[in-house]
Amino acid sequence: MTAVLFDLDGTLIGTRRLYLECYRRALEPYVGRALSDDELLAYKPRSEIRLLKAIAGDDAIATCLADFHRHYEALHDELFQGIYPGIPELLASLRQRRTPIGLVTGKSRRSWEITTTRAQLGPFDVIVLDDDVSAPKPDPEGILLALARLRADPATTLYVGDSISDMVAARAAGVRPAAVLWSKRESERESFALRAQAEGAILLHEPGELLTALG
Repeated sequence: MTAVLFDLDGTLIGTRRLYLECYRRALEPYVGRALSDDELLAYKPRSEIRLLKAIAGDDAIATCLADFHRHYEALHDELFQGIYPGIPELLASLRQRRTPIGLVTGKSRRSWEITTTRAQLGPFDVIVLDDDVSAPKPDPEGILLALARLRADPATTLYVGDSISDMVAARAAGVRPAAVLWSKRESERESFALRAQAEGAILLHEPGELLTALG
């Protein structure tokens, strides 16, 4: 493998609690109550603007998205779960090897700006955000855009993510999927691993295993 692309949330950083609470607060004025975690997760959130639009509607999306970003910044320090252990060392090793690395994420540019000032992940050779694509994963558009910007060969590129949509997008883009298990709850780990393997993914129990997979 000559290039590695990463998903961000749930792969490099922990933002589950932060996202759910920000979605809940931003949407409450439009639904008249606080949505539960299960209700929000039922929408399979892959893109901030698309989830908010699906619930609040097209007419309210500008205000709702602005409210979401306001909550995201205000609650970040309290609810952000940090960079996963082993990730800084992994990224440092890849940079030392001069392996091209990039991000392909459903995160908006504004949320990325808020997070990157607080969680120092270092430089990436390419970053593709939700603002840069017309469709979120499992559509491969974001991965294909990153490949084009890197001038990377899909056949020798790995895409590392924490969801089945990540695995499907990787396969559709012609790159090898790798599924991270370090962010999964014990109750969901086995099921996710089986589904990821069915998509042809390499399973990674901890970040250091990625270096072994690269050879």
